[in-house]
Amino acid sequence: MIGYVTLGTSDLAQGAKFYDALAKEMDTPRMMDTETFIAWGKWDGPAGIGLTQPFDGNPASVGNGVMVALEARDPEQVQRLYDIALAHGGKCEGKPGPRGEDGFYAAYFRDPDGNKLNAFCMVPKAS
Repeated sequence: MIGYVTLGTSDLAQGAKFYDALAKEMDTPRMMDTETFIAWGKWDGPAGIGLTQPFDGNPASVGNGVMVALEARDPEQVQRLYDIALAHGGKCEGKPGPRGEDGFYAAYFRDPDGNKLNAFCMVPKAS
């Protein structure tokens, strides 16, 4: 159902470095690139992510309660995405680890503009 998610930025060049690094780890290229908008994804693949300067010219702001989840292959990739995010100006919102007892494994972080993301995967439940 979801085609893509777009987040606002006040500094497209800085945001591009952050998302280029995450996308490289996920083997996801840029699919669109203009002066005010960049999108990462694959034309026939799952939902992508875009970064844009707001159309109305006002500063970008963070949505309260809004979060974008990036599906990782395994806990090791969750860790790598978390490390990449922090190395590229991201802020920790929750270190990698299991959440609950249902096999949900995730790390939470914010991009340089303050948009909240997580990297997650499902792992087999412990017996």
